[in-house]
Order: sequence, then C-alpha cells, then structure tokens
Amino acid sequence: MELPAVNLKSRFPGSPKEPPTLEAGEAILLVHWLLTTWGCIVFSGPYAWANFTILALGVWAVAQRDSVDAISMFLGGLVVTVFLDVIHISIFYPRAGLSDTVRFSAGMAILSLLLKPFSCCLVYHMYRERGGFLGPSQDRSAYQTIASPEVPADPESRGSIPQGY
Repeated sequence: MELPAVNLKSRFPGSPKEPPTLEAGEAILLVHWLLTTWGCIVFSGPYAWANFTILALGVWAVAQRDSVDAISMFLGGLVVTVFLDVIHISIFYPRAGLSDTVRFSAGMAILSLLLKPFSCCLVYHMYRERGGFLGPSQDRSAYQTIASPEVPADPESRGSIPQGY
C-alpha cells in the first residue's frame, strides 16, 4: 500500500502559502483578553465577569462577520465596561502594601481602560462597514401610518371621505 503524497509547503495543494493575518477585531480581542487576564490578578469578581462577558460578545462578533447585531452588542458592551471599569478600579484599587504583582496587575487594568475608547472607535468603524447606523432612519418613504388614511390629491373630493371620530 502506497502512502499519499503530502505537501508540506502549503495547506492547500497548488496554492501559494499566505501568512495568517490578524484583523482589527481579532487584535482588539487579543489585547483586551491579555490585559483583562493580567488585571484579574488584583481585580477579580465583577471586573472579570463584566470584561470576559464582553470579550465573549467580541468572539461572536468576529465569528459572524455579517451580523450587525453581534457587533452592535460588542460595541455597546465596550462602552458600558469603560464606565464599569472606572468605578471598579476607583473603588477597589489597593491603597497600602503594593507589591510588584499588585502594581503590575493594576497597571494592566488601567491600560485596558485607556485603550477601550480607541477600541470603541475601531469597533464602531466595523459596525458602520457592516451596515449599522446610529440615529433616526433616513428612509421614511415606505412607512405609512394606520391612523391617517391617504388624502386624495383633489381637494373637492375630500368631502366624500368619511371622517373618523
């Protein structure tokens, strides 16, 4: 029995090997996962739950590249965790007896907090690329209310339309 030939140069036979690329969403997840993991040395509990839950939403947003819902929830979660991190770090920051590990962990949590507004801008850009729009809808031509019937163009024929009370 003869063994099949194995091409060690490429994952796909006949195609040139391309180095894997790290996209913006994946880079944001990787950086914030690493900083959150280091920040959890000191700030555990609610800090970890809030940040890892939002990172799970980020994994969903990266996995479903065409979903506006996933990226909008990730964006909203990032904005909320900015405020939650400020509150959590300001309340639970250790005041005395700071070892090197505690200072490093607190510094990584603060660095994660400082990078989150920049990450929000990048995620908002991805949200816009996927077709998301914040604000009132621009297209109201297809909308028709049930309460008001269409008014005819001729003002004299207006009397023939029964008025509802």
